[in-house]
Amino acid sequence: MKLRLVIIAALAITAVVEKAARGQADRLTTLPPSSAFAHLSKSALRDSARARLASLDGHVSLTGLDSAVEVRRDRWGVPHIYARTAHDVFFAQGYVAAQDRLFQMEIWRRAGEGRLAEVLGTAYVTRDRLARLFKYRGDTAAEWRSYAPDARRLVTAFVNGVNAYIDEVRAHPAKLPIEFSLLGFVPERWSPEVPLTRVTSLSGVGNGASELLHARLVALVGAKRANELLDTYPHHDLDPVPGLDLNGLDQDALGGMAQVYTDVTFNRIEGSNNWVVSGRKTASGKPILANDPHRAITNPGVRYITHLVAPGWNVIGAGEPASPGVSIGHNERIAFGLTIVDMDQQDIIVELASSANLQLIQDTIRVRGEAPRVVRLSYSQHGPVLSVDRERSRAIVVRMVGQEPGTAAYLASLSLDRARNWREFQAAMARWKMPAENMIYADVDGNIGWIAAGLMPRRSWSGLLPVPGDGRHEWSGFVPTSQLPQLYNPPSNYIATANDNILRYMPASYDTPISYEFPHPSYRAERLHEVLRDSGRFTVRDFERLQHDDLSLFARRLAPALVAAATGGGASARPEVREMKTWDFHMSKDAHAPMVFEAWSAALARLVADAVYPRNVASVLRTRADWSVVDSVLRAGGRGDTLAVAALDSAVASLRRRLGPNAGKQPWGALHVVQLEHPVAAAFDLPPLARGGDANTVMATGGANFRQTAGASYREIIDLGDFDNSMAINVPGQSAQPESPHYSDLLPLWGRGEYFPLVFSRKRVERETRHVLMLLPSRH
Repeated sequence: MKLRLVIIAALAITAVVEKAARGQADRLTTLPPSSAFAHLSKSALRDSARARLASLDGHVSLTGLDSAVEVRRDRWGVPHIYARTAHDVFFAQGYVAAQDRLFQMEIWRRAGEGRLAEVLGTAYVTRDRLARLFKYRGDTAAEWRSYAPDARRLVTAFVNGVNAYIDEVRAHPAKLPIEFSLLGFVPERWSPEVPLTRVTSLSGVGNGASELLHARLVALVGAKRANELLDTYPHHDLDPVPGLDLNGLDQDALGGMAQVYTDVTFNRIEGSNNWVVSGRKTASGKPILANDPHRAITNPGVRYITHLVAPGWNVIGAGEPASPGVSIGHNERIAFGLTIVDMDQQDIIVELASSANLQLIQDTIRVRGEAPRVVRLSYSQHGPVLSVDRERSRAIVVRMVGQEPGTAAYLASLSLDRARNWREFQAAMARWKMPAENMIYADVDGNIGWIAAGLMPRRSWSGLLPVPGDGRHEWSGFVPTSQLPQLYNPPSNYIATANDNILRYMPASYDTPISYEFPHPSYRAERLHEVLRDSGRFTVRDFERLQHDDLSLFARRLAPALVAAATGGGASARPEVREMKTWDFHMSKDAHAPMVFEAWSAALARLVADAVYPRNVASVLRTRADWSVVDSVLRAGGRGDTLAVAALDSAVASLRRRLGPNAGKQPWGALHVVQLEHPVAAAFDLPPLARGGDANTVMATGGANFRQTAGASYREIIDLGDFDNSMAINVPGQSAQPESPHYSDLLPLWGRGEYFPLVFSRKRVERETRHVLMLLPSRH
């Protein structure tokens, strides 16, 4: 049996985020399979998984319900939950989510609480320590109040629903999802504090890593030269604090926090797309809102779709399986969708490493198969200590908004889901603190809007470099939501964001700094504006096509320069160059040119960095290719021509190593694939799919080694003129239980760029219902 355990993508939320971690997920092989399953064949494993499936029909009695709840699952696996009270609809949401995603939710819980090593072994001790280091230790009452007046009650109801299903399967171990039996442990009951964890949202806040990169550049070449190597907007020179030694401040200073960016399947070039158009630009005369948040493409998927109906509640859409409510979707009056904002919510503080400055907490981490590990958690007045530089007697501390009340990701959805107009939406966004999101809005009255929502610190310095913790660099409160970037019914009649520099959408008079860096390339955003700006009479079908648009503006700009440089270098007759001359810049999975361009441009970026920058600087900047520098080198001729031909040689050799001697005849989809492997057992792997697009297209299918590892696992298109005309897709399926009919039923649709109706009215739900489960209050 092939055992592969990954940290499931739910570990990295929005935001997870959208602002993703580098590279592919580590595949862990720290545990042997349970001896009872080691001998089983693939078919026997599948039979065992099938016998454990949750009941989707009939009735079940549950302690904790006030009254009967009806759960209608449609033919795409979406549960539509009808209850008589808010308490019961959230109880049922927890129960139903656990039916479909219990193993994923258990791993998420353990990641947040710092208890992975108990079941996964030594490899997770550092990760566990990090989770405990970032545990919220502030005012509990303020924490709960931040999300919604009734947040504690609703979260508790949700958790009690999760526990009801956990109790059910613990009482009947033969019904435990097969992953628990394979790994030899059982799920534990949850507390209401589980959804409040902080470490799972760290990958949406990466400013600290950026500050350390800047510090390393300043230490290597000085502030003046570093300014020339970095782009900031609005322009702001790096402002190193006089007397602060920046030597030795590199990524190692992040300590265990670096794991947030390595063991979650994100590629940080990725982001998300959203847009909304007013009725002036649609065929129906009503707004249409589209959102495709980009996260790791994993099995099980990051998102889970739910429909909650109760007095005061009628909301449908996607969220994290372990989080109550809906974060991307619509209710009876408004629709909403998100992309990450590159808001600077984090600072690196350099403190004196003395016992007088630091508070120490001792904790114990249990480790499977080994003795418990005693760990020390250190804090300064500014926050958790990431590492200690004993040579220089200094502690590296991270100050971030996650230490403030109300910064657990997604829980502000409990207010958002009930907003009925722009004013109430603004009030809900004041509760949305971390990770920061471009939240777009539309309502049935025809209004559209956008708010860059998040808890933004007020600083008297740029936040681009580490600062000393001597009291001169303290936050002076937070920017009110009313002063954050936002639009309401703009003259353009549309709004689009794609993790790009949103400040360019604001008037010149706007002067509230939220960041000086917007590291995501703007090609996706520019393509959206190109399509939306001058067109009209859009339909839902038009936006389905736009979400799968594979035209690369990056290629449209760079490919002609590549061809010209290769021609200048005497390579015009080569078949790859001839093909690039006639290419239409669409990253089609069935064409060969996209493969050549992807390999050629990647090789060129490395060669130009090595040629232009000193060796020590190139090693820092190689992963942050400045394409304006590459373009200028190409257009200058001479060295540019030589580098272009050398890069082509390198690209062709690389493709032949990967695909063999016939690489020149292979389409992009032969190399650019997505592989959805089960986190534990190869018996439940799903077949690979050829993919079009890349990281710079609206379709957004980027990832390491030419594969797709991140992108839109969930897409929605909401029709404000007829909610039943809305569409969605979620990959690979709603259920994470192997052998469930909804384990991978959505994968073929997703692979073909298709959707299913996100039905909303009771009439349509009843028409599409395939399973009815009644949850009844226990009489005991």
